[in-house]
Amino acid sequence: MPYKAIVIGVSAGGLQALKTVLPALPESFPLPIAIVQHIGERSDGFMAEYLDQASQLTVKEAEDKEPLSSGTAYLAPPGYHLLIEPDRTFGLSVDARVNYSCPSIDVLFESAAEVFAESLIGIVLTGANADGAQGLKIIKERGGLAIVQNPENAESAAMPKAAISATQVDYVVNLEQIAPLLCQSCEPRQRLHRIKGESY
Repeated sequence: MPYKAIVIGVSAGGLQALKTVLPALPESFPLPIAIVQHIGERSDGFMAEYLDQASQLTVKEAEDKEPLSSGTAYLAPPGYHLLIEPDRTFGLSVDARVNYSCPSIDVLFESAAEVFAESLIGIVLTGANADGAQGLKIIKERGGLAIVQNPENAESAAMPKAAISATQVDYVVNLEQIAPLLCQSCEPRQRLHRIKGESY
């Protein structure tokens, strides 16, 4: 299997977006998924609990030093940057905000790109700022696959548009097409063909 992990960045409209993508993935989905959703520091963990109940995957907040496990989606806990460490465990940081955000999508994407390189899939979904654009660019520079939600299909188009402007993404797709595309990417055959301007 060419890919080893998935990272997702999402902001405004995120619950609805993740409620579309995660429940559409099968219980047997083989890759770990790390997610940064912009949330307030006083959030109560509702999103992880709700998505866990709605999904066949396990959905939980990531814990410091926790190893990435297949078939699990991890949300950055409120008030912490989420990083992937070289030993493929999670790290939590209380460093300063990046792009006015903590957790920051760029922090997750850049750390994951360092660890997984061409074996990483990066996804930018709906959001109202530019967080994730530079991180997705680094994922592409390291040989990973870049997927962006179609801005016209996004509740908030700013973040997808910023990502598309920052790098040559591989796929710009509607929200409902992301889970099938991820399942296709995990099939035991050649990598997805990357054709400029191609949509799934």
